[in-house]
Amino acid sequence: MDIRILPSNLVNQIAAGEVIERPASVIKELVENSIDAGATSIEVTLVDGGKSLMIVSDNGMGMSPDELELAVERHATSKLPDDNLFNINFLGFRGEALPSIASVSRLSITSRPQGADSAWKIEVNGGVKNKPVPASHPFGTRIEVRDLFYATPARLKFLKAAVSETNACVDILTRIAMANPHISFYLKDGEKKKLSLNAEQGELFDARLKRLSEVMGKDFAENSVLIDAKRDNLHISGYVSLPTLNKANSLSQYLFVNNRPVRDKLLLGAIKGAYMDVLASNRYPLCALFFDIDPAYVDVNVHPAKAEVRFYDNALVRGLLVSAIRNALTTASRRSSNTLDINEFVHDTIPDFGVPQQEENQQKIAVEAFDLKEHNPQSALRPLGFNFQSAVIRPQPHRQADLPDLERKFSVKVEAPETYENLPVAESGPLGIPKAQFHNTYIISQTEDSIVIIDQHASHERIVMERMKANLQKNGRLASQMLLIPEVVDLDGSAKERILSLTAELNQLGLVLEEFGTTAVIVREVPALIKDCNVKQLITDLADEAAEWGGEYALSDKLHHICATFACHGSVRAGRALNFDEMNRLLRDMEKTDHSGQCNHGRPTYIELKLKDIEKLFNRR
Repeated sequence: MDIRILPSNLVNQIAAGEVIERPASVIKELVENSIDAGATSIEVTLVDGGKSLMIVSDNGMGMSPDELELAVERHATSKLPDDNLFNINFLGFRGEALPSIASVSRLSITSRPQGADSAWKIEVNGGVKNKPVPASHPFGTRIEVRDLFYATPARLKFLKAAVSETNACVDILTRIAMANPHISFYLKDGEKKKLSLNAEQGELFDARLKRLSEVMGKDFAENSVLIDAKRDNLHISGYVSLPTLNKANSLSQYLFVNNRPVRDKLLLGAIKGAYMDVLASNRYPLCALFFDIDPAYVDVNVHPAKAEVRFYDNALVRGLLVSAIRNALTTASRRSSNTLDINEFVHDTIPDFGVPQQEENQQKIAVEAFDLKEHNPQSALRPLGFNFQSAVIRPQPHRQADLPDLERKFSVKVEAPETYENLPVAESGPLGIPKAQFHNTYIISQTEDSIVIIDQHASHERIVMERMKANLQKNGRLASQMLLIPEVVDLDGSAKERILSLTAELNQLGLVLEEFGTTAVIVREVPALIKDCNVKQLITDLADEAAEWGGEYALSDKLHHICATFACHGSVRAGRALNFDEMNRLLRDMEKTDHSGQCNHGRPTYIELKLKDIEKLFNRR
């Protein structure tokens, strides 16, 4: 078999397989070219999800007739002025996008440079190039891509439905728009407007937050914290959500390296590690993070799609990212996400608590004895046009539960000590003065302009967790309490082996145990902070959780997970009645504790209802 050089059109089609996967890939390449050309407004139009037609128009610098001919040639680019692959300052640089697109579609480019008298148009059909011809067009460039993959039918059949392809195009354009808030982006699918993002004004951080609010929602803007950290040649900026604002997947985690959207396992793993002890392992925070790094210290030439990057110093990037997120969360550690819809929270009907049978019978007799002859409202209402032929007034029985019964059934009234009776609410602290406990689980407190509902277990869980971490960092070991009667815990063989493998870590945390027979362990000491916990349940839960860790967890990660389990078992449980002093101490400790806005699993510890929002429900404002 003879060796031969493949035809140029076939080479382009092979290259297109690496660069062009679907219509969204075309949109990405063309929009990035528009940004590199200095455009401030970019409009995308799709037909049939981009399979039939894609149009990208911009108001960039445009191209001359000679540049149009070069633009559709392979490896022709204006973005490597010094031919240095380690100094890439543009989104595109390979010179492969336009020829690859042209080899598998019908491509036409109409462009008019700034200051030119007229525009020029060039067409390339399946890799066959025509000469540029004069055309009519305003300043900028318009690129039309028709019949994608018509020249390679095998690729065409792998495209998804038009709706799926449109959604993919919206997603990629949204990601690009997040990194470029000073540029307007518009996308239409046929006559339907799918995306409309006007250019934001102001400083970069302000403009970026406005753009993120449009893309990721108002909740993210209101419940996120700023990231701004620098070290050596790396600058990380952006926003991350409070732990209480999270999702079940990582699709709302947006990462950008030198304004290029990327998906990087190193960065995603660092984000998960930063939220390790404030968020459940199966929940994911929302974030939009921008990494500005010297091009010499990052390689974006890993794959033609440019969605993957490699850092020269992975440890530097990961370390700075984790520390920046943790510092930001610590600064806002007492905040809880405010995503409660007050209209959903309050019902407009009062439940029927029931009335004693005797009272109900008396009301029934009173209604039957109601005499319309003696009390006839028709004479008063008839001049107003009230029609009694179609409506009959019948008094409704009035039902109301006695307050003492209601209080005994649903709530606990708190009597504050005399020292607190005259204390102004404004001086009580951010979480206010406790007023009541209901369902033996939630505390209601009053501040100067709101009421606060606190989950007693979740809040105490965070307090215990932070105390453990502080003691561990200060002393290297948690104080322990010796059990008067050691606790024997029966386990199956594998669970017992997992617990015994953690003996060193558990000893460091004040939980001292040893092997006891063939199927049990004996616990001799427990951490002093959780001395009243259910030891058997604690050991069982630790064994179950250790089965999920595997061998990938570092020592510090294991210690944090064990501390979280300890805190959960050693906290005030739901269902326990608290007096005023206990509730007040809990609130004051929360105000001094880091990350007190959420428990160890990322759930909010309290919800604040502003008085102005409550007044709206009663039409007082």
